[in-house]
Amino acid sequence: MKVKYCYLLVCLLCCEFLAAASVVRESLSFQSNKLGKEVRYSIYLPDGYEDSTRKYPVLYLLHGWTDNETSWVQMGEVQRIADEAIASRRAAEMIIVMPDAGETWYVNSYDGSVPYEDMFFEELIPYIEKTYRARADREYRGIAGLSMGGFGSFLYTLHHPDMFTACAPLSAAVYTDEQMQKALNTTRGELFNKLFGKGNLTEHWRANSILDLLNKLDTEKPWRVAYYIDCGDEDYLLHGNNIAHEILQEKKIKHEFRVRDGGHTWTYWRTALPSVMEFMSVRFRRS
Repeated sequence: MKVKYCYLLVCLLCCEFLAAASVVRESLSFQSNKLGKEVRYSIYLPDGYEDSTRKYPVLYLLHGWTDNETSWVQMGEVQRIADEAIASRRAAEMIIVMPDAGETWYVNSYDGSVPYEDMFFEELIPYIEKTYRARADREYRGIAGLSMGGFGSFLYTLHHPDMFTACAPLSAAVYTDEQMQKALNTTRGELFNKLFGKGNLTEHWRANSILDLLNKLDTEKPWRVAYYIDCGDEDYLLHGNNIAHEILQEKKIKHEFRVRDGGHTWTYWRTALPSVMEFMSVRFRRS
């Protein structure tokens, strides 16, 4: 009798566990008037979302160059990592939005033909907050990303500091002027000419350069975005991230800077994501 009771209890617990699960929906889309096409996105909804009426904080998680809206799901294992971080109470329950950005580098192209940044703020964020139970306050909105997405997340907080409470650039593509000049002579040169205008270090590049924007920050007013910067010690992008860290230090802007063993790889970014979620959660809880 005891054996049957224990067996039944185990079955009930298993059923409860299976019924309570997070959801990832891949490659959904909405129509963008700004871009004149559908924009794809994937989304993580935490355990309990389907059965509750509460609103959740949101993390916008950006992909890198040559990737898309499925990359954090497929290679980044976002569902497993987020589930574990939330279950262990290391992170708060949150919605994670992973939009497709193609090769836009998350900027408005210099000729205005691809206004991705405008789309992100004027269409994507309002769409997410209308379609899902997402908190619409800046205090419950964070942004992170890897490589090109690290650049994008950094850029968006510098252009729109009133929109986010925290930012976590991972292996961010923070280029010095010298690095950008060299990049113009590589396979990325043609792409960068389309995005920032032809020629070396154009005005449009200056308007989107992380280091230029950081150097121009007005520190007389309190800076409300907190940063978590993480880059591997073998990553070719470490130099620019070091400079960004030094500028933030000089300007006394709140941030954490991590240099861990590793390079520009998914192995590195997967191990970074739990700390990113924890960092975001602390900011959400303080709000």
